[in-house]
Amino acid sequence: MKSLSRIALTLALCAAAAGVQAQQFFRIGTGGTAGTYYPVGGAIANAVSQPGKIVVTAQASNGSVANVTGIAGGAMESGFSQADVATWAQKGTGIYEGKPNVPGLRLIANLYPESVHVVVKKGAGIKSVADLKGKRVALDEPGSGTLVNARAVLAAYGLKEADIKPEYIKPNQAGDKMKDGSLDAFFFTGGAPAGAIAELAATGSGIDILPIDGPQAEALVKASPFFAPDTIAADTYKGVGQVHTLAVGAQWVTSDKADANVVYEIVKALYGDAGQKAMAAGHAKGKFITKENAVKGAGIPFHPGAEKFYKEAGVLK
Repeated sequence: MKSLSRIALTLALCAAAAGVQAQQFFRIGTGGTAGTYYPVGGAIANAVSQPGKIVVTAQASNGSVANVTGIAGGAMESGFSQADVATWAQKGTGIYEGKPNVPGLRLIANLYPESVHVVVKKGAGIKSVADLKGKRVALDEPGSGTLVNARAVLAAYGLKEADIKPEYIKPNQAGDKMKDGSLDAFFFTGGAPAGAIAELAATGSGIDILPIDGPQAEALVKASPFFAPDTIAADTYKGVGQVHTLAVGAQWVTSDKADANVVYEIVKALYGDAGQKAMAAGHAKGKFITKENAVKGAGIPFHPGAEKFYKEAGVLK
């Protein structure tokens, strides 16, 4: 009887081990906790996780470039990236020219437009990006897509980093420094409303967001087709009127090594009825996360698991 009990116990342990192995873990690299990637990543992870089968988790990171690096090195299964960074990384162009690129980077979905915010203190006399000359300006941390965009926007207005007093900090830290008067402006590329900016607008003397329009914006769009004209609606942030700016697509990317069935099941859950309700309720940008928008602006190949779903759904030929 004892030997039978031992056999039964061994079989039970083997079955349990098999169950553990069958459960897949799928991490999403997002961004700083005060940005848009982090809450959107959390909402997606909750919507697509299937207990006992696929566990999806969102983790904070430095943003687009850091996420692409993490995917390439196997530190995370997937991550969010601006469309420009993802395409440059996969093709070895732009900021990846002459550096190791990530040819195996694959697209899960295009998610929503990310607006370029240039935030200044209300009443500071800063009316244009050109007025940032000599000012204390935060450009976000190395590894962020914001830093890449900030450099491009400054250049479009004839400014180099040497023309400003740059700081390389996240928007929540930038907001704190702006409150205490030790910072004049900061850049942030992300879905509006962004938590750190909304919080700043609601406290103290308020904020303005500088426009990126006219010839400078037209030159940027012409030079980089990832940029598109964008409008931040009035009252998105307290006391801030309508702002004309630029946007890039926020994309969910992975490696060509990611399991096709896992990616298929995740995408199917995201664009199913329950997933879509969760997206609409989870964040202001959630309403953009639809299967129709998922296939727009793809600068890199789709992952086979995602491609299979989009073809079945009739949004990709």
